[in-house]
Amino acid sequence: MINVVDNGSLLRNDVKKLGNILGEILVHHGGISLFNKVETIREMTKNLRKDYNEEDYNKLKEEISSLKPPVRHQVIRAFSIYFHLVNIAEQNHRVRRRRQYQLQEDGVIQPVSLESAVKSIKDSHFSDDVIQKVLNDLSIELIITAHPTEATKRTVLEIQKRISTILQEFDNPLLTKKDRRTLEESLFNEVTALWQTDELRQRKPTVIDEVKNGLYYFNETLFDALPDIHQELEAQLDQHFPDHSWKVPNFLHFGSWIGGDRDGNPNVTPEVTWETLEHQRSLALKKYEEAIIELMKRFSQTTTRVEISESLIQSVEESETTYMESGEEWPVKTEVYRRHFAVMLKRLRETGKSEAGYQSAEEFLNDVVLIKECAEKHQPSNRKLKTIRKLIRQVELFGFHLATLDIRNHSGEHEAAVAEILKVVGITKDYSALSEEEKVDVLKKVLSEPRPLLLLEEDYSKETQETFKVFKMIKQAHKEFGKRSIEVYLVSMTQSPSDLLEVLVLAKEAGIYRLHADGKVESHMHVAPLLETIDDLVAGPKIMKTLFEMDVYRNHINERGNHQEIMLGYSDGSKDGGTLTANWKLFKAQKEIHNMAKEFNIRLKFFHGRGGSLGRGGGPLNRSILSQPSETLGDGVKITEQGEVLSSRYLLEDIAYRNLEQAASALLEGSARALKNPVNGHFRDQTWEDAMEEMSKVSLKKYQSLVFEDKDFLTYFTQATPLNELGALNIGSRPMKRKGSQRFEDLRAIPWVFAWTQSRQMIPAWYAAGTGLRSFVDQKPENLAMLQEMYREWPFFQATINNLQMALMKADLATAKEYIRLVEDETIGSRIFSNISDEYNRTKDVLLLITGSEKLLDHTPNIQESVHRRNPYVDPLNFLQVDLIQKMRDSDEKSEELLTEVLLTISGVAAGLVNTG
Repeated sequence: MINVVDNGSLLRNDVKKLGNILGEILVHHGGISLFNKVETIREMTKNLRKDYNEEDYNKLKEEISSLKPPVRHQVIRAFSIYFHLVNIAEQNHRVRRRRQYQLQEDGVIQPVSLESAVKSIKDSHFSDDVIQKVLNDLSIELIITAHPTEATKRTVLEIQKRISTILQEFDNPLLTKKDRRTLEESLFNEVTALWQTDELRQRKPTVIDEVKNGLYYFNETLFDALPDIHQELEAQLDQHFPDHSWKVPNFLHFGSWIGGDRDGNPNVTPEVTWETLEHQRSLALKKYEEAIIELMKRFSQTTTRVEISESLIQSVEESETTYMESGEEWPVKTEVYRRHFAVMLKRLRETGKSEAGYQSAEEFLNDVVLIKECAEKHQPSNRKLKTIRKLIRQVELFGFHLATLDIRNHSGEHEAAVAEILKVVGITKDYSALSEEEKVDVLKKVLSEPRPLLLLEEDYSKETQETFKVFKMIKQAHKEFGKRSIEVYLVSMTQSPSDLLEVLVLAKEAGIYRLHADGKVESHMHVAPLLETIDDLVAGPKIMKTLFEMDVYRNHINERGNHQEIMLGYSDGSKDGGTLTANWKLFKAQKEIHNMAKEFNIRLKFFHGRGGSLGRGGGPLNRSILSQPSETLGDGVKITEQGEVLSSRYLLEDIAYRNLEQAASALLEGSARALKNPVNGHFRDQTWEDAMEEMSKVSLKKYQSLVFEDKDFLTYFTQATPLNELGALNIGSRPMKRKGSQRFEDLRAIPWVFAWTQSRQMIPAWYAAGTGLRSFVDQKPENLAMLQEMYREWPFFQATINNLQMALMKADLATAKEYIRLVEDETIGSRIFSNISDEYNRTKDVLLLITGSEKLLDHTPNIQESVHRRNPYVDPLNFLQVDLIQKMRDSDEKSEELLTEVLLTISGVAAGLVNTG
């Protein structure tokens, strides 16, 4: 049997196999000269990585600079497609490793699996009550977004998926020579198709395009993976605790922002949101229809062989009379289950179209449960009907809405609408000019009145009508798709209590929030702040405390089950204050808000707005969960999954399952420990938090001295990165900048991170952390030992340090130095790059001291090897990118050919580094 630890040779074989096919394709399409050109550049970059010298470096640059169309175009594509193939091979290897663990003898358990989590809980001797309490409180909600960081087209992703499937089949030990030959032919054809497919989008995707891209993952993997996780947890609990009957609630959900995120995207209209909900319902109904057809094949029992309850037979007869036309009934009267499924199928197909259809998912669920309960009476008590139970779990998880759609908009939009309404109805002439205290007083008074405010809609501006139309659409969606279809309204750039109260006022006018004459309150939607900047994170506890102390807001909270959701923005916090400070302020805000809410008996759910890149809170999902304050784990976790993260985690069924399993097992084990040990432990040590506070202040000062105080920094950023070229990449429907302005504050975090990643500087992911850490180490000798202990014992600090290591590993200043050529003023370029280089070396040195390692990422050799394997192939794309951007910027005429080639290098670097924004 293959050793699950030492099987890197299988990965190398896959990479070699795919590389050889690509080489053959290059010869066919460009001749041996193209193949030799690519090989020459590849060998030169590999040798430079092994043994750098100035002469060879200049030869490589000359070789690249001398490339001319169309060869240059093909060279770029050769390196880009190589990365797509490497990514597929590495994904396939993850699948292989998981299956190899499953083939091992009993006793060999894959780390961070549901089996390992349940076994750990058993070994810790938790009581049954504690375990059930943990299960009841367990909550993971993952939110897919259309944030524009996925540089790979869906057509290309589908080819990648087919290549991965073929690679998996090669591992089948029963393959015949004929089978292997067929697979080799199929693999060659798919890689050829990849080469012959245009990897760049010819137009920007529409919002509905993005909706369909998001639904692709539900259709391909998530609809099955989510119930499978729940069933596996049930199976592990039954195996390890056979004397207890466990109830595993629906703790793992997926939601979406796609089609509901209006912040800065004028293309997300109420009509588009409604269409999104229709697309989601259509997919859910299609999946249920497929499931019912499959169950009809399996449930062939007849009343001549088994006893079926009279109540079910009567229910079937009544349903046939009500819903079936003559001749539509199932022809075999004794096959009662199939007769029932036939009626269900007819009603599913009419749902959303006529009164004959199901009016709610609960109605459909009751029909499925009715069959399950009757059919399991024919089974031994310890034998469950897993297929129909899986359908029940799917209906409970997905309903008819598929995924809860969050609505998000900027606080300024709500203020403008409320200000106009209040002016038209004569309450206040200039609401926006009022102080915060005065605003709150006005809003409290409005919310304390049962009467609506709005006059005829035509009395208001187009902008106010559009804002209010969103709330009317939400009200209608609750009727059409159920209240689970839209549950949360997120307020971007929340800076004060009035930002949330304004949303409640608009919800009141639409009937989503209602105050009856007898004082009874109805509230059918959560209102959640998004705390983004460093200042907002610091102010967060005070903002929420002020709201919790208001009767009018507490009435709303009470109607929402004493539950408050709070979103934390990783992107803007990092852009505002650097990664070390942002991560610390995020951690601290969670603790403070959690402890404060506990005094009000309010349960929180923190929503982590992370990106895929390290500069926007990226990193492994399970480690992100464990790095949060332990006392907040029982509150539940909500996290965005966006851009390239979706394809890397959820394109393949096995990878999707593994990612979700890791997240579930981490939360399960972490919550159990926190519940059993609520008292302060090592990782709560106040001295550690004091150290973080001190390092954070120093780091913030260093970061802001460059980003905000250096007058030349913005010039350096816009010129020494492909920022301006990114806008032509057509990877998202949303504009790169808020308000279309040129101000740094209005630049979105995604292009900010994307541009730095492309230039290999990656400063959002690490810059200024080294200064903060080093200043603390240099204060006194024992401080280094403290940081080393924090790294060993504190999950938050460990995750922070490991992410910094990853950022430095993916950054490459030797390559990044090439981008200085793009800065028009050489003095500015050299000075700022020297600052960045010094901080890089400082950060690297102190990280190695803290971890006690010789090299970065020594603790994760697989990732270390992956980065080393990729670097020689990313380098040529970076060199080409600089050369092409310089040619394009120096030219007086716009060249579509040059722009296309620049975009191809951007796409290739994104694939090579695995993450973008």
